[in-house]
Amino acid sequence: MPKFTVNPQRFDPYKNFKFRVRWDGRYVAGVSKVGALKRTTEVVEHREGGDPSTSHKSPGRTKYEAITMERGVTHDTEFEKWANRVWNFGSGLGMETSLKNFRKDIIIEVYNEAGQLVLAYKVYRAWVSEFQALPDLDANANAVAIQTIKLEHEGWERDYEVAEPAEPSFTEPAG
Repeated sequence: MPKFTVNPQRFDPYKNFKFRVRWDGRYVAGVSKVGALKRTTEVVEHREGGDPSTSHKSPGRTKYEAITMERGVTHDTEFEKWANRVWNFGSGLGMETSLKNFRKDIIIEVYNEAGQLVLAYKVYRAWVSEFQALPDLDANANAVAIQTIKLEHEGWERDYEVAEPAEPSFTEPAG
C-alpha cells in the first residue's frame, strides 16, 4: 500500500520544468521536454434484456498514448543508439531489428523548486517508433537544434516509494 507523507507547508502544485529521465540505470543528458503520460480506457456499453431504457457502462481495453521526448542535439548518441535498435539501415539481411534489447523501462522524475525528488513514474517496455535526428535547418534562425524520439510503451505507473520530502528552510544570516 502506498505511504504518503503530508507536507503541511506545501500548498502550491509542483512546477513542470524540473525533471530528469533515466534509462539503463543512468540519466539521459539534455532532455528538455517530455510529453504527457496519458491513458484512455474504452467504455463498453450494454443493457439488460428486461430494461430497454437503461444502459450500463463498464471498462474495456486501456490504451497508453506514445510519449515524445526532445533534447538539444549534442555528441551524446543515446537517442540515436536506441532508435537504431528498432531499425538499422544497411546492417545486413536479418539484422535490421534488435529483438533482444530494443525495449527499455524508463523512469521520469519530477523535482520541486529546491531540487528534491517529489514524484517518479515508471514507463514499461518502451521502444522508439519515431526518431528525428535533426530539425529543419535555417541559416536565418536563432534556435537550438532539437532531436526528438517518440516512445511507444505498454503502460506506466507512479512509484509510490517516492515520498514527499520536507522542504528546506533558509535562515537569514546573522548580522
